[in-house]
Amino acid sequence: MSDDPISIPIDGTLDLHTFDPKDVKDLLPEYLAECRKRGILEVRVVHGKGTGALQRTVHALLPRIPFVESFQLAPPVLGHWGATLVRLSPRHG
Repeated sequence: MSDDPISIPIDGTLDLHTFDPKDVKDLLPEYLAECRKRGILEVRVVHGKGTGALQRTVHALLPRIPFVESFQLAPPVLGHWGATLVRLSPRHG
């Protein structure tokens, strides 16, 4: 196995199903920062429904990220309580 970084598309949707839960603490802020850098200010984070542990992790991390303006559970058409919609502040300058 290689330790090379995994390339994921920066398209405004982050599906956490393919990642180890222990990686979320680093992955989430990095992904959101890259979205913001590219002007993607509305991001959908798919954490799944399951036991709710991953959702709790995501919701605990988001308030600690300075450029996160707000977040809420997605409407039913976008994943309901299996996904969170995140609003990022625009970059200045």
